[in-house]
Amino acid sequence: MTSGSTPSAERSAAGPAAARSVTVRVPAKVNVQLAVGPPRPDGFHDLANVFLAVGLYDEVTATEADDLRVTVSGRDAAAVPTDTTNLAARAAQLLAARHGRRPNVHLHIAKDIPVAGGMAGGSADGAGALLACDELWGTGSGTEELLGVCAELGSDVPFSLVGGAALGRGRGERLTALSAKGPLHWVFAVADGGLSTPAVYREFDRLAADRSVPEPDPSPAVLDALGSGDPATLAAALAAIAGGNDLQPAALSLRPPLADTLGAGTAAGALAALVSGSGPTCAFLAADEAAAAEIAAALESSGTCRQARVAQAPAPGAEVVR
Repeated sequence: MTSGSTPSAERSAAGPAAARSVTVRVPAKVNVQLAVGPPRPDGFHDLANVFLAVGLYDEVTATEADDLRVTVSGRDAAAVPTDTTNLAARAAQLLAARHGRRPNVHLHIAKDIPVAGGMAGGSADGAGALLACDELWGTGSGTEELLGVCAELGSDVPFSLVGGAALGRGRGERLTALSAKGPLHWVFAVADGGLSTPAVYREFDRLAADRSVPEPDPSPAVLDALGSGDPATLAAALAAIAGGNDLQPAALSLRPPLADTLGAGTAAGALAALVSGSGPTCAFLAADEAAAAEIAAALESSGTCRQARVAQAPAPGAEVVR
């Protein structure tokens, strides 16, 4: 320190201290099986949802700020809301309210998960923001508290926090961890435009209006196949339950060209092909890494999708990366 200077003067000369920030990486998901029950009195449906986290990630950075603000960069950033309808913003608000503080944070979302594609990108951002804010603010929430906030945010958000593989009951928010060996190699065909999840469920109800919808249960064969980590065994288990996604007929009804995408991936050698969740992204299980690359190339040249992404599973849940 020079003669006559003070610590505060030195800080002023160096400029203001950089705001603290925390970055969390959070994965996409594929619904290996999605069994949908009849509508409940509250309008939701009971599910047996076999979640598998896959290695496509968003990153959410929480930085100290004077108010709540959301910014987005990366793939399809313009399609992501930056107001309080964004689950990341809602996560910050809920956590702050629980701990008696203001949700003053800048949340920046670096997108790589397809937007409105049935891969829980918005849910991932909510889980990522929740963990990032908890770390930034030092609120010390345990896993159970964080999962409780996740369940308030949406049906897929709790799984985005924990990752791996899990069975979701209720609306999908009540989780039981599953054994899943890997790597399983997947290809995801991203469509132009999204599909509204509520619209797909309404179409499911319309298509099921003249039949009895059973209570949802997971396929024991699918669960065993996940535990084995063998893609051929998993493909056979999915074939035995007609692909495994009860929402797929509704998604195809609303977006008929998805059938061409599924056909292109199957023709390219995919062991299994299904609409991911409520769509419109289509998921293809490959025999190995080389087969996944071939399937992705064939899909991109087929003209039936906007792009094809390759990823491995299972992937970890939300984690602090810096």
